[in-house]
Amino acid sequence: MAVFVFPGQGAQRKGMGADLFDRFRRVIGAADEILGYSIKELCLENPDQRLNQTQYTQPALFTINALSYYQRLEDQGVRPAYLAGHSLGEYSALLAAGAFDFETGLLLVKKRGELMSKADKGGMAAVFGLREDDILEALQRHGLRRLHIANHNTPSQIVISGAAEEIQRAKPVFDGIAGARYVPLNVSGAFHSPLMAEAREEFAAYIARFDLRNPGIPVVSNVTARPYVDGRASQLLTEQITSSVQWTDSIRYLMGLGETDFKEIGPGNVLTKLVQQIKQEATPLSAPRPAGAGPEAERPSPVAERPSPAAERPSPAAERPSPVAERPSHAAPRAIAPAADVAEGSGVTAGSLGAASFRSDYRLRYACIAGSMRDGISSKELCVRMGKAGFMGFLGTAGMTLPAIESAVSFIERELGAGASYGVDLPSNPALPEVEEEMVDLYLRLGIRNVEASGYIQLTPALVRFRLKGLECGANGAILRKNRVLAKVSRPEIAQAFCSPAPARIVERLLAAGKISAAQAEMARRLPMADDLTVTADCAGSSDHGAAAVLLPTMIRLRDEAVKQHGYAQTIRIGAAGGIGTPEAALAAFVLGADYIVTGSINQCTVEAGTSDAVKDMLQGVHVQDTDYAPASDMFELGAKVQVLKKGVFFAARANKLYELYRHHGALEEIDEKTSTHVQQKYFKRSFQQVWEETRALLREKSPREIERAERDPKHRMALVFKWYLDHAFKLALRGDEGNKVDFQVYCSPALGAFNQWVTGTELESWRNRHADVIALRLMESTAALLAHVAQRYAPAHPYAAMNAA
Repeated sequence: MAVFVFPGQGAQRKGMGADLFDRFRRVIGAADEILGYSIKELCLENPDQRLNQTQYTQPALFTINALSYYQRLEDQGVRPAYLAGHSLGEYSALLAAGAFDFETGLLLVKKRGELMSKADKGGMAAVFGLREDDILEALQRHGLRRLHIANHNTPSQIVISGAAEEIQRAKPVFDGIAGARYVPLNVSGAFHSPLMAEAREEFAAYIARFDLRNPGIPVVSNVTARPYVDGRASQLLTEQITSSVQWTDSIRYLMGLGETDFKEIGPGNVLTKLVQQIKQEATPLSAPRPAGAGPEAERPSPVAERPSPAAERPSPAAERPSPVAERPSHAAPRAIAPAADVAEGSGVTAGSLGAASFRSDYRLRYACIAGSMRDGISSKELCVRMGKAGFMGFLGTAGMTLPAIESAVSFIERELGAGASYGVDLPSNPALPEVEEEMVDLYLRLGIRNVEASGYIQLTPALVRFRLKGLECGANGAILRKNRVLAKVSRPEIAQAFCSPAPARIVERLLAAGKISAAQAEMARRLPMADDLTVTADCAGSSDHGAAAVLLPTMIRLRDEAVKQHGYAQTIRIGAAGGIGTPEAALAAFVLGADYIVTGSINQCTVEAGTSDAVKDMLQGVHVQDTDYAPASDMFELGAKVQVLKKGVFFAARANKLYELYRHHGALEEIDEKTSTHVQQKYFKRSFQQVWEETRALLREKSPREIERAERDPKHRMALVFKWYLDHAFKLALRGDEGNKVDFQVYCSPALGAFNQWVTGTELESWRNRHADVIALRLMESTAALLAHVAQRYAPAHPYAAMNAA
């Protein structure tokens, strides 16, 4: 059987892959989503000569190598006995061996290319006609101590790397040696040398977020010239950045195993020529055959044959197949499945669910976030727990004072460190727009990058300002989005607004007021208002009680149309929220096309949740039928509803009664005496006048105009009085006032009841053992196990059959 070898940087050429792009459209769709540009255009047209720029070269070559490998498997069905790749090509070899999927590999290569492109203080040169010992002696003799061996391409073709000035100083040295030829290379960095230490450290931190599998086919490492050993993939790929490429000894090692048939997979024939030269100039190395190689390699390898998940996740909705139908496995899930319960070799892991670009952009290990819950119920402690575990939590800032928000953000950043992955709520406040403006002022001052825009029925100047103030112009005219908006939507017209550029009238007003720059105003026309849309089905918060199975496909098509209409460089990802409390619900969301999931109610019954123990005790006993709908305080007059706990409390019935009174009366004085007395004595436990005095005192600080309006409009005054009860009931629950438990307002959806049933009989049955990050991890792991189990029945006969289905 053959050895497959994959070329690295230097093999790129305009037009490469021309016969592959239409054949593997789904892989290309996934690549475009991750990279934010057209890989086909880059390879075939080479705009602005980008194909020779490291940050573009490496993703392009990795993609073409992958497509070439997929093509060979489809056309010939031949798998190799061994794999190797030169520098960047080693990532292609590991992909072919099943160490990671296409999306993960491309994310790693993208990061590697970006880091290496920043290395601008060094250079490289190829030395022909001299052996390694002769080169080292010449460097030492002439004091060129900052030059190092970078690539052992063949015994007589070696690349050196190091300080740029010494690369130039070395030229006359080697030009003066008989039989030697010295060629400086057109690179900006000292690749594969100690000068890349900073890039190596950054890459080490990045790759640590990924779970790499052990190769299913032996892959010879550039660093050791021996096959990868279990558990060292991340370490060796990190070391490769500063280590020399031991290509000569890698080939000699394979020659020592009796391997003579080397097939170059990818563009060009650079490695084919190098292998031929090594065979002529060097002898084989004697080494034991690694476990799993040789005759065993002839058996089918499910890891090596499995198609890339990227091929299963096309960008256009019309081409999106069900991942359940394409991920073979033989694993059955347990009620709460640890990672080990996912079948080895199935490729389905908690970290592979959802969109790789979402995980990359927010620097997460898992495409799962904890949504915001008002008044700090989604607390600073919850955000920290989620962030440290590779998830992301959103601080529930609605109802919090600005100093309290600032204190909580300081705590989160102190605990998570610089560049932490967390977010904050940015709630719409149509009644008090100045409050929204003040929150944005604070967020911009604190450098907050991620907001969850909730409750919006139209875009506001404050939200637009937050979005645009984070825009900067990057290299080659690319737009850098520092401030990200995840918009919670449940209606198509609201989703449409977030999928469109910021309204021109608002942008013009902000520009005229000096609140954004002219450059930011121009960039606003080229970007949607939201990076991500969280499609919110029936949940505890304000929603339209929609069904996820109806909403998600509709919103995905709407998104696809908007991206096409506006020609955005990057797509808008779609998340799913509402009703997600079990692996079955999470799996349904991912199968419907969600790029990430958002949990809510289940996080309120955890140790970290910022509500009272009394509420958590109540929530622990909730079943799926124990919730009801009640008026939302912030949109009371509009009739918006939230979902709340019904079991053991009167709040829902009382709040709905108040809304009916509001609908049918023009003033408090119009309510009949019997009903008025009952409400004041049983609901409020104080008079309407006392409630109004309390409300007026609060409004005097926040919005004096509301007082003026209420004194002019008796119906508005009635609404403010009734909303006092809703807010009061929420505060009673928040502080756990046992004497008024029947009035507790506790946001809750049936998802918590489903979760409670799922964890019955486990350590998570008691809320005192529930931590937000543990719940999220168990949920994602069990979803992956369930997907692997279900997929077994639908696996295609040929592993690449589904990849190319139109």
